[in-house]
Amino acid sequence: MSTEVFERVEKKYLLTKDQYECLMPVIKEHVKEDLYPVLEIHNLYFDTKEDTLIRNSLEKPVYKEKLRIRSYKVPELNDPVYLEIKKKFEGIVYKRRKQVLYKDLKHASEEKDQIQKEINYLTKQYPGIRPAMMIFYHRTSWIGKEEKDLRITFDTQMKMRKQDLSLEKGNYGIPLLNENEILMEIKFLNAMPLWLAHLLDHYKIFPISFSKYGKGYLMTQKEEIIYV
Repeated sequence: MSTEVFERVEKKYLLTKDQYECLMPVIKEHVKEDLYPVLEIHNLYFDTKEDTLIRNSLEKPVYKEKLRIRSYKVPELNDPVYLEIKKKFEGIVYKRRKQVLYKDLKHASEEKDQIQKEINYLTKQYPGIRPAMMIFYHRTSWIGKEEKDLRITFDTQMKMRKQDLSLEKGNYGIPLLNENEILMEIKFLNAMPLWLAHLLDHYKIFPISFSKYGKGYLMTQKEEIIYV
């Protein structure tokens, strides 16, 4: 088992493909490929029957939290998956996660490590918490050459579903973005590099409030869902 703790600022931007093509030549002068530069991300989000966590998150409170399981493929029994708590307080994102084998998920709550204690505490705060939504996307990741705390990711092929709520059921669902949209996330510890701030200002690209789970939830409230 391994554990990881992240603390950072995260800014999100919804780009068109044309904007992406304009930004990348400059961005690539300052970044290099991440350790895992291309990923297929599979997320299983948890919530109550009343959707308490996501409804609270959409109200944009000072503090909010989410619980999910993440995998980087359709997992088999001996593949690693990640139990994650993601919290946001006054604009700072705190992510804590632990790796377990997929076959051991059922018994993870019995472990005594600090992150599992926090997960168990969260589940007690929300009685009846259970699988609520699957979200999938393709991600490319870059890290700063000089700014070691800088990470820039681009998400495409984003999909969701509210049925077959298991990582074993594969990557399918309805689109969360249209074909011309790319979600860029910029992550850093203290301040965004000046070169990047100037680049975004030059192209009039501004941060947005965007939650993949939140967007999926709002879609389910507005229309009948047809899965493909």
